[in-house]
Amino acid sequence: MLRWALIFFIVAIIAAVFGFGGIAAGAASIAKVLFFIFVVLFLISLLSGLLRK
Repeated sequence: MLRWALIFFIVAIIAAVFGFGGIAAGAASIAKVLFFIFVVLFLISLLSGLLRK
């Protein structure tokens, strides 16, 4: 999932460089959502791993 967030972030940067503002904003918002989902899932798995021990 972090890989997809990174891909959308790179797409947003490339689109911004070429002047496609709408596409850049859309890709950046998708990357932000995916990154936060990744962080939440990482924290849940980290806590569940600590509670198992």
